[in-house]
Amino acid sequence: MINVSININDEGQVESFDMSGHAMFDEHGRDIVCAGASAVVFGSVNAIINMTDADPSIQVDEDTGYFSFTAPDVPDEKMQVLLEGMIISLKTIEEEYGEHIRLVYK
Repeated sequence: MINVSININDEGQVESFDMSGHAMFDEHGRDIVCAGASAVVFGSVNAIINMTDADPSIQVDEDTGYFSFTAPDVPDEKMQVLLEGMIISLKTIEEEYGEHIRLVYK
């Protein structure tokens, strides 16, 4: 299962998130849940890096499926909008494939 933990502060801003695990929906290379979640996360983070001045901390381990994103201390409104869009896309995948991906808010 893919687990996505999203840390939201008291102001409702995403401070960090991490994604770990494998969907196990299908064999490697044919897993649409894994591909969809990865495309959403990597596309969103690439948009943040290219469309904002934010300098997030990112860690990736391809073997375990681990991805960690920590927002910089300086709030960036555009970054937050992109993160909110990412969460909506991941929720959509979770609604259809909830046995393979789970979002948890902290």
